[in-house]
Amino acid sequence: MVMIRLARFGARKQPSYRIGAIKKARARNGRSIEVVGTYNPRTSPATVDLKHDRIAYWRSVGAQFSTIVEKLVKKNPAPAEAAAEPVHA
Repeated sequence: MVMIRLARFGARKQPSYRIGAIKKARARNGRSIEVVGTYNPRTSPATVDLKHDRIAYWRSVGAQFSTIVEKLVKKNPAPAEAAAEPVHA
């Protein structure tokens, strides 16, 4: 089974995380199939960068969120599709 979960990176006492699609049996910081975002809790406010299209793909093929990643995705939804429409001058 594939999970979308956090992998810790950064120096000691300076954590930053990659959000990746990883097989459930792999180690916490094991090699991921694909990195779909980043999370830095040290900034104020915390920065979250997500590739919503890739997250939607992995969800469509059966990947599950970890509890923390599920909260991050809910707090940072995909931008509105209306913003992608061209503006007529």
